[in-house]
Amino acid sequence: MSETKMQEILGLVKGAVQVEGERVKVVDEKVLQENISAIIFQGVFGDDATKAVARWIIWEAAQTLGIKPASIHELYMARGRGEAPLNFTVPAMNLRMLAYDSARAVFRAARKLDAGAFIFEIARSEISYTDQRPSEYVSAVLAAAIKEGYRGPVFIQGDHFQASAKKFKQDPDSEINAIKELIEEAITAGFYNIDIDTSTLVDISRPDLDEQQKLNYELCAEFTRFIREKQPAGVTISVGGEIGEVGERNSTEEDLEAFMKGFNRVKGEVEGVSKLSIQTGTHHGGVVLPDGTLAQVAIDFDVLKRLGELARKKYGLGGVVQHGASTLPDSAFHKFVEVQTCEVHLATAFQNMIIEHKAVPESLRQEMYEWLKANVASERKPTDTEAQFIYKTRKKAVGPFKKQFWTLPEESLKAIGEDLEKQFTFLFEQLNIKGTKAVVEKFIKAPEIHHAEPLAVKAGKKESTEGLAD
Repeated sequence: MSETKMQEILGLVKGAVQVEGERVKVVDEKVLQENISAIIFQGVFGDDATKAVARWIIWEAAQTLGIKPASIHELYMARGRGEAPLNFTVPAMNLRMLAYDSARAVFRAARKLDAGAFIFEIARSEISYTDQRPSEYVSAVLAAAIKEGYRGPVFIQGDHFQASAKKFKQDPDSEINAIKELIEEAITAGFYNIDIDTSTLVDISRPDLDEQQKLNYELCAEFTRFIREKQPAGVTISVGGEIGEVGERNSTEEDLEAFMKGFNRVKGEVEGVSKLSIQTGTHHGGVVLPDGTLAQVAIDFDVLKRLGELARKKYGLGGVVQHGASTLPDSAFHKFVEVQTCEVHLATAFQNMIIEHKAVPESLRQEMYEWLKANVASERKPTDTEAQFIYKTRKKAVGPFKKQFWTLPEESLKAIGEDLEKQFTFLFEQLNIKGTKAVVEKFIKAPEIHHAEPLAVKAGKKESTEGLAD
């Protein structure tokens, strides 16, 4: 541990924390809250040694304050046993942009509603194009919890830790190893919820359902065993499987049965999955029309209801998961609760709110769009209008323009945060997670997990996200 870097970071918190051996003691929480923004900024934009120390201070301070990354596994399994209520749907939010300010807005909404059942997540693809490795993402979320005075378990999830069908076909061993490396990095950082997505390898051309799902369930089982080997003591990581690729045909009871029977047959003695993602008619990011607006999407809520009941009653899971939902009309969200959906994933709408916000200078937006034209023009389809191209690809500019957004004027960040908080509050009310802090406290017992010293900062290789879902 660099003593010089440690003193630099401690200087930023003005005596609010003290380092005593391998532990961090919070001396003045109010002063820590006032200065935590400076720490997370260094944890994101400092040099590697500075990042490591800043992230360690945040992690250890959070543990001391009772803000602990946790697995939602036991709550979901309680739903499967009929011991936990089914009258709420857990939102899982992908924070692609302004992770710290966005997470602050989430925690403000949660505190206002006494909510505890919500998840922060980031997908394999997003980790790459938003330039947010797992340890950075965890640090931003925990710093936000400290800033907003939140207490209790914090659920952080690897979303779509997905096999690329193209890469798998070319070199299956390399693709499997890449996912395992990401899983290990994520667990070390504090991701105690991981969604494995090998649904890209489902082959519906095969006449037999078991053969269609075989590669999917075999690899999901292999990754589940790997996760169980790597999970920290006292934590049973919540693992999700996926039976239907988002944007493809809708899932059926027969698909679910084929996956679960095969998965249970080959997984061995380890704890299995707690939920299953299915396809019901959505597309990630929505379907973009030529003028850049989104087409209305029809979700088959009956599929969610039927498959959710089957997953709970026959296999004891928490239920089924809906992806690609954030761009749905506001009137749709309460329906997820009505059909007892376990979890719903939300991403693109938050990105859209930030990029399009009136507090963001038009010049910055146009600079992003010019960057897209120069750097990702190869992703433009011949039939795309410019509006379609910009809308579908602008997520690729998030990483390159990360610092420009983090350093917007304070009044701009405040205005964006306030509007995000309103949106999170609306979604939390629609998904009925108001008051769920109590049910989380009943079923989730998150252990304190300490790191003896700062974790080495992993730059992470930039990988192609072609064909990977968000």
